[in-house]
Amino acid sequence: MFEWIRELDLFWQYAALFLLAAAPSLDIFIVVPLGILWGLPPVAVSIIGFAGNFLMVILIGLFFARVSAWMERQRLKKGRTSSSKRETRARRIWEKYGVPGLALVAPAMVGTDIAAVLALSFGSSRRWVMGWMAVSLTVWTVIMAVGSVYGLSYAKQ
Repeated sequence: MFEWIRELDLFWQYAALFLLAAAPSLDIFIVVPLGILWGLPPVAVSIIGFAGNFLMVILIGLFFARVSAWMERQRLKKGRTSSSKRETRARRIWEKYGVPGLALVAPAMVGTDIAAVLALSFGSSRRWVMGWMAVSLTVWTVIMAVGSVYGLSYAKQ
C-alpha cells in the first residue's frame, strides 16, 4: 500500500511517517510497525510516530470547541442521533476509570484523537487529557516498537 515511500530519500520517508501518524485513524498501531517494516530505525520511528500522533492530540485540545462542533455536524449529516457503540464503550470506561483509564485503552479501542475529543466532551480538563494521552502514547509506542522489532526478527527466522 505504501511501498512507494520506501523509495524516497530518508528525510521524505520520515516526513511521510510523521504525516501518516498525524492522520486521524492512523494511530501508532499502524505507523510504528510500518516504519520499522520499511527498515527505518525503531527509535526514530517511535519518536516520529509519537510526535505525529501527539500533534493531533494537541490540536484537538487547542481547538476542541471547533472540532466538537464539526463532529456534531458530521453526526447529524449522517443521520445519527445516538452515540455509536465505540462512544458508549468509551463513556463507560471514562465513568469507571476516568481519563487515565480511557487514555490507556484509547489507542487500541477508538484511537487517541477520538478518545481526546470524547474525554474533553465528557468534561475533563484539557491539561489532564493531554497529559494522560501523552503517557498513553508513550506506553503504546514503546510496546508497538518492541513488539514490531521482535516480531519482525522472529518472522525473518
